[in-house]
Amino acid sequence: MAIHYLKHGRTAEDSSQDAAKVRDTVTGILADVTARGDEAVRELSAKFDNWSPERFRLSDDEIAAAVRSLSQGQLDDIKFAQAQVRNFAQAQRDSIRDIEVETLPGVVLGHKNMPVDSVACYVPGGKFPLVASAHMGVVTAKVAGVPRIITASPPV
Repeated sequence: MAIHYLKHGRTAEDSSQDAAKVRDTVTGILADVTARGDEAVRELSAKFDNWSPERFRLSDDEIAAAVRSLSQGQLDDIKFAQAQVRNFAQAQRDSIRDIEVETLPGVVLGHKNMPVDSVACYVPGGKFPLVASAHMGVVTAKVAGVPRIITASPPV
């Protein structure tokens, strides 16, 4: 009996070309944000999310109003999710060690952890918000001790 394929996987060349396009796009976005700051973020937000707020950072009053709009059950769920992410991130951090191994005479392999000064966290919003992205991106970065975390999210 002959094998009949319903679908074929992508070729390695197609996957490599796609990866190069993604890398080039991300590199361009990062360079633009580095050069133009919030104005570049605003343009990207408008382009991808149709959202262009006056400012991206919420005031203390806006944060308090958002928290007040949640039920106790929602707050408990958020605290539970963040605790789970925080505990796992801490376990990961505690287990990460620099290593160096000489696999053959003169052949030294390994990895080294390199701290960063800041990270960015994009939380997809709009029609199908991915709230877990906030927990996993922001809480994990805080456990890692990153002193500056930049987040952006369109309204739900």
